[in-house]
Amino acid sequence: MGKGRLEAFSDGVIAVIITIMVLEMRVPHAPTLQALSEVGPVFLCYALSFVNIGIYWNNHHHMLHATEHVNGAVLWANLHLLFWLSLVPFTTGWMGENHFAVLPTALYGGVLLMAAIAYWILQRAILSTQGADSLLARAIGNDIKGKLSPLLYLIAIPSVLLSPWIADGIYVAVALMWLVPDRRIESRITKP
Repeated sequence: MGKGRLEAFSDGVIAVIITIMVLEMRVPHAPTLQALSEVGPVFLCYALSFVNIGIYWNNHHHMLHATEHVNGAVLWANLHLLFWLSLVPFTTGWMGENHFAVLPTALYGGVLLMAAIAYWILQRAILSTQGADSLLARAIGNDIKGKLSPLLYLIAIPSVLLSPWIADGIYVAVALMWLVPDRRIESRITKP
């Protein structure tokens, strides 16, 4: 089956996720810097989550661009990824409202970990339909960042017991790692 509906549906869900996150940010009731600073933690969480969702959207787009067709397993794997991404607004809001407290920060990392695992499952499902010699398989290669991200999340989650700021620093580091342009798929698609 074609991949057009899967792409359109996923783009729509991701757009809703980002919209929900921004709607969770409450406008200060006073026109002062003090009132604005009180929503600082919520904004920082929103910014980190916006970047993370943007990274998933970008990589999802590139992966599907290199995909020729999908099947039922790919559709379910994609829904699995969207499920975990849809929890990001909740954990973002909880972590921000509670100023990076231990449990919300750990749960945020747990959702990021599960999204990373779900993305890997989706990638494997697509690769099983495309074959080992497919454009996508060649582009992914050894996928160092894809393997390193869940490992870093696994380190970050228990580190929250030492300090939530350590975990937050690791979450930011993973996002920064993915912000460096990953042109593996793009470069293979544009080759003549």
